[in-house]
Amino acid sequence: MKNNDFTSGAILPKLLKFMLPVLFAMFLQAMYGAVDLLVVGQFADKADVSAVSTGSQIVMTLTNLIVSFSMGITVAVGQRIGQKRPDEAAQTIGTGLVIFAITGLVFTVLSLFGATGLASMMQAPPEAFDTTADYIRICGGGFLVITAYNLLGSIFRGLGDSKTPLIAVGIACAFNIIGDLLFVAVFGMGASGAALATVMAQLISVAVSFVMIRHAKLPFDFHKDKIKLKKSYAQVIFRIGTPIALQDFLVGISFLVMLAIVNRLGVTASAGVGVAEKVCVFIMLVPISFMQSMTAFVAQNYGAGMPQRSKLALKTGISVSFAFGVVMFLLTFFRGDLLAGIFSQDADTVQAAWDYLKAYAIDCLTTCFLFCFIGYFNGIEKTKFVMLQGICGAFLVRIPVAFLMQHIGNGSLFLIGVSIPCSTVLQIIMCFAAYHYFNKNDKMLTENT
Repeated sequence: MKNNDFTSGAILPKLLKFMLPVLFAMFLQAMYGAVDLLVVGQFADKADVSAVSTGSQIVMTLTNLIVSFSMGITVAVGQRIGQKRPDEAAQTIGTGLVIFAITGLVFTVLSLFGATGLASMMQAPPEAFDTTADYIRICGGGFLVITAYNLLGSIFRGLGDSKTPLIAVGIACAFNIIGDLLFVAVFGMGASGAALATVMAQLISVAVSFVMIRHAKLPFDFHKDKIKLKKSYAQVIFRIGTPIALQDFLVGISFLVMLAIVNRLGVTASAGVGVAEKVCVFIMLVPISFMQSMTAFVAQNYGAGMPQRSKLALKTGISVSFAFGVVMFLLTFFRGDLLAGIFSQDADTVQAAWDYLKAYAIDCLTTCFLFCFIGYFNGIEKTKFVMLQGICGAFLVRIPVAFLMQHIGNGSLFLIGVSIPCSTVLQIIMCFAAYHYFNKNDKMLTENT
């Protein structure tokens, strides 16, 4: 475990050593949706592209809810590793497995029986409605697999291991590409084939992950008797994870509302935004990977009673992330058509995507601050504030501005998309204010003791 100890040594090398596998894993994770859309865009029609765009956004919202809630395990396990209490880390993992098995079952039922309602709620274009519902239904049938897939990654990151999730994601990505080509290109199954390929690839990855975790050198003994629901450990997971999950869920809802607004503009706008969202996943990889890495890094140092080291890690992460943000801004704003053209051959779809991407390009300059702050606050258990700033950004700025621009912007996807960086600016202001507020309180507590 010495290689996974973040409480000593130079910060930047340690942070980068952990972050880079997270970055590569997220890149491969992004390849899921990218390959789905790429293959569907090449071998199916515009309605299938729209179905993958809308359906994957719903599935991603539910999946992000699982991922964000599992952050409770990442933080709790990381803190206990930092406190040199490995047996409690094992008990936390065992309790988490039970909680997420139940969660996966609930989401499976919701997706299987509510697919049509979800497609209707998203105002999927009529020509893509049935295909969208089928996409949601197939992915939903595999939610137990999706839950296990993301939970295992969270556990490994909490232990300070970012390489094992990378291997698992790499395996899943390879099989997803094979499945997409087989089901979509060969069998002509369109969006449904892309959904089936994704679920089957993750099933294979989960099987491999279980084999790897059985042979991994863990900092504790983990047996079947650890897999039980224990109230005290469940309370910790819920206390940390629930605010993060609620924030991510409501933020996801705000993006679904924006997609519903765009869907009213027709199938070309819907497909264009779908392409833009896939491109966005890639251009935001560095700040998002820093957010996940910052959570694990800060959690260990917070648990070890080293707040100054946590703050230095935050500043280091912002500096490195901002440098990448400038590059992504220039590329996306001025040559977003090249990026969009990777996923679609339709000129109108590419133009619509580029229009929307210009707004995301601006956001590249601001998310490097926001995501590092979120990772930091998650690591020190200020998850209620994380929830608050996310909800404020989504419902006080993003949705109102998007609605406003829909009515006064003459259908401009750029103006609708501007609501995204506008909300980020508000969230950053709140994060700076909270950072100074929490620091002031910590100093007062230290002086009083």
